[in-house]
Amino acid sequence: MDIPALREKHPDHWMKAAALRMLAVDAVQAANSGHPGMPMGMADVATVLFEKHLKFDPSRPDWPDRDRFVLSAGHGSMLIYGLLHLTGYADMTIDEIKNFRQWGAKTAGHPEYGHAKGIETTTGPLGQGLSTAVGMAMAEEMLRARFGRKVQDHYTYVIAGDGCLMEGISQEAIGLAGRQKLSKLIVLWDNNNISIDGEISMSDITDQKGRFKASGWQVLACDGHDPEDIDRALTEAKKSKKPTLIDCKTHIGFGSSKQDSAKAHGSPLGDEEIAKLRDTYGWPHAAFVIPNDVADQWKAIGERGAADRRDWESRVAELSEQRQKEIARVFALEAPKKLSARIKALKKQISEEAPKVATRKSSEMVLEVVNPIMPENIGGSADLTGSNNTLTADLGIFDEKNRKGRYVHYGIREHGMAAAMNGLVLHGGIRPYGGTFMAFTDYARGAIRLSSLMGIPVTYVMTHDSIGLGEDGPTHQPVEHLAIWRATPNTWTFRPCDTVETAEAWELALTSQNTPSCMALSRQGLPTLRTEHKNSNLTAKGAYVLAEAEGKRQAILMATGSEVEIAMKARDLLQEAGIGTRVVSMPCMELFAAQDESYRRKVLPAGPVRVGIEAALRDCGWDRWLLGERGRENRQAFVGMEGFGASAPAPTIYTEMGITAENVVEKVKALIA
Repeated sequence: MDIPALREKHPDHWMKAAALRMLAVDAVQAANSGHPGMPMGMADVATVLFEKHLKFDPSRPDWPDRDRFVLSAGHGSMLIYGLLHLTGYADMTIDEIKNFRQWGAKTAGHPEYGHAKGIETTTGPLGQGLSTAVGMAMAEEMLRARFGRKVQDHYTYVIAGDGCLMEGISQEAIGLAGRQKLSKLIVLWDNNNISIDGEISMSDITDQKGRFKASGWQVLACDGHDPEDIDRALTEAKKSKKPTLIDCKTHIGFGSSKQDSAKAHGSPLGDEEIAKLRDTYGWPHAAFVIPNDVADQWKAIGERGAADRRDWESRVAELSEQRQKEIARVFALEAPKKLSARIKALKKQISEEAPKVATRKSSEMVLEVVNPIMPENIGGSADLTGSNNTLTADLGIFDEKNRKGRYVHYGIREHGMAAAMNGLVLHGGIRPYGGTFMAFTDYARGAIRLSSLMGIPVTYVMTHDSIGLGEDGPTHQPVEHLAIWRATPNTWTFRPCDTVETAEAWELALTSQNTPSCMALSRQGLPTLRTEHKNSNLTAKGAYVLAEAEGKRQAILMATGSEVEIAMKARDLLQEAGIGTRVVSMPCMELFAAQDESYRRKVLPAGPVRVGIEAALRDCGWDRWLLGERGRENRQAFVGMEGFGASAPAPTIYTEMGITAENVVEKVKALIA
């Protein structure tokens, strides 16, 4: 349907959609950067979605039973900013629209979670929004099973572009969604056949509809500019027992001379082109001006959901007081009061029994005591359940037959798992953790980075954390991966030395409100080093004195994880040689760096020589603690990896790589000679 026909047949719809289009066009022009083409092409779809289908209330934007709307094609950010402004979100003012892409504005170049209400997730890296939405749809199913339809019964809608569907993560996500039969997930595909380089056919010939159908989805199609056809497709989508893809055939840059070309994708249209577009649209208004009649219609759309929200509040008010408190608790990401006591009791038990276990097993031991009291904990693994030790007996398997199950078999989909876990947290009411081998951080990195950027407490259980995994060899031995974890802002990287530190790390992860955690856990058995029970969480300090020097303190050994045992053995040898040696366990460098100067000085005073010990590269954050913090170049050394590992039994690799107590002793003696 062409523009004159649309204007004539659907005049009210046309003007509402034109308001969206022109806000995008004007904002991109004012910023002299941005992507006008996608909002121009998808304005009709978005208008129908918000007017006739989306359940939302701008006056209560965080209402737990709202529908979730995800703009996966985040480069078209002005579409969501325009929608939020027109429907009455208080913090999306016209001044924010005018300041698109400017310093301090909520209207960042790509939508950022936390900048403005109504932005459900950060998008921009293509495919992430779609994949995150899978987690949101899973969360809705889980919480509906737990609390009932009166509390949770809503849809997750996604606008995804051609680029989203070309990213590899998209297949991981749609395969997972199809397997789980997430019938309340509806993806609106902006099928405009254009990417930055030009027509999609230049780089891809995939039958997208066939791909989704083969992955267990219902597939529908509509004219993405015909409001009646869009409404029909959305109505039909909601009847399916499968997730639904709606192929919305659209024109990028709709109505401009750049329509259907890459020229409309990522740059301002220009004053002359915009003047012509105003005539084409029948929009004789100045930049950023919305006429009152159109503004009132959009305001009415925004007010439509208040009744649904009030009905929901009434239903929740009828629940028991205990039930209401539990709903409020899990959506506030508040840990149960029993958690601290459970952790302390486990620590005391471990200190007394002193088992020798791999920290991946330690992690399982912690989960066994906390999962029963934290029903919001949702576990999972990327097809490594038995290796990651992430499944506890009380969880049950989440699938289409058991929505109360709390363990997800993600399959060999590390990236899809990480994105889905982001969605589980963002939906609210869920704390997810998921496992894989630490070397496969690489496969999940895009979503892991977004966990940190958004400030959401996802827990990544990364086992087989070093050369200690042995015979699987260097392809699976993560010598450099601690570096990227520790270099990522707003991330806690825990590498515990025993079960006690593992319990403390889990306590911190499960009480975090806005920081994701990485649990770097060993495959090989480690002794209990914390044999003196302390109620306080020493891991919360990031580093602490595990063993003090006897006699004059001449050396400080710093180590993490499995190498703390080596540091303790080296200390014994050094003390026998009359060299007073302190051992500092450093389970979380980020938390240690956050301590005040006086505490760090107590742990790492000036004077003694320092040796860092870790089965990883020195570049994994060690120079600050060896050279900085009162350290000196000629008084420090590092015992660790200098390259990749090898395939052999773990003890052999440690010996061949020189990561031994004897080598540590030699380093110390050379430094103090």
